[in-house]
Amino acid sequence: MRKTIMFFVALFLAFTGVALAQTKVSGIVLDDTKSPIPYANVYFKGTSEGIITDENGKFYLESQNTYTSLEISFVGFGSKEVKLDKAVTFNMVVTLDEARQLDEVRVFSGKTSKKNNPAIDILRKIWERRRKNGLRMFDQYQYDKYEKVEFDMNSIDSTMMASKLFKGMEFIFKHVDTSSVTGKTYLPIFINESLGEVYGDNTTNSRKEITKANKNSGFSNNQQIIAFIKDLYADYDIYDNYLKLFDKDFVSPLSRTGINVYNYVLADSTFIENKWCYNIVFYPRRKNELTFKGNFWVNDTTYAIKRINMSASKNANINWVKDIYIEQEFEVLNDSVFLLTRDHMMSDFALNKKEKSKGVYGKRTTLARDHKFDIKKPDGF
Repeated sequence: MRKTIMFFVALFLAFTGVALAQTKVSGIVLDDTKSPIPYANVYFKGTSEGIITDENGKFYLESQNTYTSLEISFVGFGSKEVKLDKAVTFNMVVTLDEARQLDEVRVFSGKTSKKNNPAIDILRKIWERRRKNGLRMFDQYQYDKYEKVEFDMNSIDSTMMASKLFKGMEFIFKHVDTSSVTGKTYLPIFINESLGEVYGDNTTNSRKEITKANKNSGFSNNQQIIAFIKDLYADYDIYDNYLKLFDKDFVSPLSRTGINVYNYVLADSTFIENKWCYNIVFYPRRKNELTFKGNFWVNDTTYAIKRINMSASKNANINWVKDIYIEQEFEVLNDSVFLLTRDHMMSDFALNKKEKSKGVYGKRTTLARDHKFDIKKPDGF
């Protein structure tokens, strides 16, 4: 048993690394008139770890790494670096100064133009070099896989903690944390982690997954819960025109029809893994459509997506689902092949339709590494 546990821990650390510290920040970004700036970039300086502010200019960001400064920027405003004196800094107020030189930047606000927009020029390059999933481009494939499935009770407040229902079990609230997506407090109630190997053969359309280690905590009937979440979170490809989530067809921000439903802004550029990349922010042109808001980083020569973060529009009408958040990271093998190396999806399921009601987070995180191709397995494998 001890060897099994140590094997699991070793493999888990190989995937995720050891987190010695954690940085958490929250706040609001304002202009010099004290008005909120929506969709501003907030990043830990020198990294691609970041987020964009919401419609009210607010943000919450956390990392397993230790950082000492934030970099905040938005088109039409000067960038600002903010020092972090503590590991946890909440309720920051950051004011960006408007750029003084008219030729310094091109300013976009509200609905952006479809013409003379550098972000859309880049988007057209992405369409021209539309990627194919690398797993589909070889006869056989295999890789190591780590998957974490989690359920959390959210909106934990002092009233709940003081409830007689939890008398004598107050210790469980030591595990309350804050979501980096919604800023809500949450308490994990079920977690399942698994490590395995995936083998696929495209010539026979077969796929086999071998579980090497498994760990769970929470409900005893965990297999039904895992199956339930996997059914909810079907596979999707961001390069497709539409993404089917909860039986709804959302327009992908990379869709060829995206310019009709999204605003696009070229917000930033920097080196990511020694490759120059552009950061493009996107948000809906109209309310009440099945769209997302978020941003992605794209390489300036291959026009392959390196990382994308997006959340469903608040006005998307999905029964009992208040929030959907997706985060993906990719490894580009060459000019035409990409591999999904990290996929994280979180949904906020409401217990009732009130905006501030308590609910449940459903999360699934999948990591893939050590891909190998065209290694044929013997018959009967």
